[in-house]
Amino acid sequence: MTLTLTPGEATLGQLEEIWREGRAAVLDDAARPAIDAAADLVRAAAEGDEAVYGVNTGFGKLASVRIKPGDTARLQRNLILSHCCGVGEVLDVPATRLMMVLKLLSAGRGASGITWQTLSVIEKMLAKGVTPVVPSQGSVGASGDLAPLAHMAAAMIGEGEAEFEGVRLPAADALAKAGIEPAVLAPKEGLGLINGTQFSTACSLAGYFSAIRNLEASVVSSCLSTDAIMGSTAPLEAGIHVFRGHRGQIDVAAAMRAVMHGSEIRESHRSGDTRVQDPYCIRCQPQVAGAALDLLRFAGRTLEIEANAVSDNPLVLVDEGKIVSGGNFHAEPVAFAADQIAIAIAEIGAIAQRRVALMVDPSLSFDLPPFLTPEPGLNSGLMIAEVTTAALMSENKHLANPCSTDSTPTSANQEDHVSMAAHGARRLKRMNDNLNVIIGVELLCAAQGVEFRAPLRTSPALENAITLIRRDIASLAEDRFMAGDLARAARIVSDGRLQSEIGVADLLAGGAQ
Repeated sequence: MTLTLTPGEATLGQLEEIWREGRAAVLDDAARPAIDAAADLVRAAAEGDEAVYGVNTGFGKLASVRIKPGDTARLQRNLILSHCCGVGEVLDVPATRLMMVLKLLSAGRGASGITWQTLSVIEKMLAKGVTPVVPSQGSVGASGDLAPLAHMAAAMIGEGEAEFEGVRLPAADALAKAGIEPAVLAPKEGLGLINGTQFSTACSLAGYFSAIRNLEASVVSSCLSTDAIMGSTAPLEAGIHVFRGHRGQIDVAAAMRAVMHGSEIRESHRSGDTRVQDPYCIRCQPQVAGAALDLLRFAGRTLEIEANAVSDNPLVLVDEGKIVSGGNFHAEPVAFAADQIAIAIAEIGAIAQRRVALMVDPSLSFDLPPFLTPEPGLNSGLMIAEVTTAALMSENKHLANPCSTDSTPTSANQEDHVSMAAHGARRLKRMNDNLNVIIGVELLCAAQGVEFRAPLRTSPALENAITLIRRDIASLAEDRFMAGDLARAARIVSDGRLQSEIGVADLLAGGAQ
């Protein structure tokens, strides 16, 4: 199904559908008058005598060079080709399509001067599955994501490469096979297409969507771990969290209470438990995951605003009859959001890894067998799976160092402070992939630990979680080749089956009692 988007009003839910499900998107027809009005103003400026940046002048440090009226179309084409300087790994198809949709939304506000005809080329490419090949390195996050967006724009005019029906081929051939006429750029259109934050924002949104899913899975894994070690649930009492007052903490604690409701393991040790307090990785999960949730929610709101923003330059102010240079291309809000998401990902993984260590360590795991194997010594059990989580946790800590505090002057010092938003956004996929594994291993350890508590049973919700895990991964009786188990556990987390089975998203949204 194709989504019809209203510029300025696209929601995180719509953008996640586009990213996860490969939905095509078109602009609401109501956006056309504003788009046409801006394009008309640009056309008039291109034919006039007054110098207007990017319309009849060069770019960046070359802004003082005037371009003849007959050369304005060539100017835009040259701009696209000269800026196709991306290198490195190719951006994945879902994120590339999301980037294209974000460009539609931005230009659809009617302040970029890009024509309806050119924007329709993006719509057709989305509908037919023609995806530009976009190298992921080369942007510093101002003056916009120039190199990545240039590769997108190049495919639109039949230059560079594109993927079509699973095959990478010259963009002109891909467009022809799909029955799409290449765009012919009008004045300012090349600049409008490559100037903006859409690459950084698309990658940050993908990181945000995956981080939320990982956090939801960590709610389930932490509950399962708590039952595995026969931990106390007193720290989940609502009054504790209300006194603190942070919304995320309150929501995580409520969700955990709901997920653990009805656990025989929990009930078995409510009275007579000699342990006064559990380690922080059990006791403080609401505080840590709740703080991460608050951070992610804030970042998500920032990215939703940016997804609907006009972030190119110059902007066409139709009501004032002006084309004005500004700095909306500077991706500092996106860089900050990406850094916040990275910190949240790192901390969700850090506390989950400590729960893994808690369960496998015979000196800490409260009568569970060493390394969760029924015959320790002959078998190593989950010993090295825990080491893997430690390695990934440490890697994520390094990756979480802020990118937004870095800057380097570019373009002959015209662009003397940049955001590094693209750096901050690109690392989020790697970090989320690492976190998938950490939480997946926690689920394996916790499921194994709960099974050692038989005949006591965990909660109905957590029993459903264990059943789902065991469909793909058998209990560990004897040592076996483990890499496949870890990969399957990570997929259970990344594809959202576990979270969906228990309805964690609804619980975190306030459905928990």
